[in-house]
Amino acid sequence: MLSNRNENKVLLRGRLEALPAPSHTNHGVLYSVLPMVVRRLSGAEDRLNVVASEAQLEGLALKPGDGLTVRGEVRTFNNRSGVGSRLVVSVFARELTREEGEDENSLELSGTLCKPPSLRTTPLGRTICDMILAVNRRYGRADYLPCIAWGSLAHRCGELRVGDRLRLSGRLQSRTYTKVVEDHTEERVAFEVSIMSLEEEPEEFSDE
Repeated sequence: MLSNRNENKVLLRGRLEALPAPSHTNHGVLYSVLPMVVRRLSGAEDRLNVVASEAQLEGLALKPGDGLTVRGEVRTFNNRSGVGSRLVVSVFARELTREEGEDENSLELSGTLCKPPSLRTTPLGRTICDMILAVNRRYGRADYLPCIAWGSLAHRCGELRVGDRLRLSGRLQSRTYTKVVEDHTEERVAFEVSIMSLEEEPEEFSDE
């Protein structure tokens, strides 16, 4: 039985691509960004950004190439700088350990569909559905997570409506694309949740 309508859990196991870089300070706590590479079963690689506190990094002595395991949440914020993607997606670390093992990238989310799903077909004839899932945090905040489904699951997602409560599992993936900016093109990276399974939550599960 579903018991948590706003679940947000992600597990990453891969390797550190570059040294941690200072990100921001919140309530006196300094945070850093850790660029991480996670290999898929296909051999392709997802390049993801992990945000961790200085306290979590203390004593780890991380260097590029180190094996790393991260347990945390997928977070988003709007980039108003005008540089790069408007929506920034990262993984907020709750636990951070130096740990070797097979690469892993899995997540579980539950939340509310906040925009009409967009069902489309690629030039190669594959069916895709794009969605935005709102996952509440504490204190009235929410993360708005771009999600994508393929094939028969995409058709099912295309029938959903704004306000539907959903629970899904999948992985957080990166995708490189080219964007035309004024008189030139830029290569950018988009981050999205690739949906592997999905179920609608019953109406009796309400936030109170």
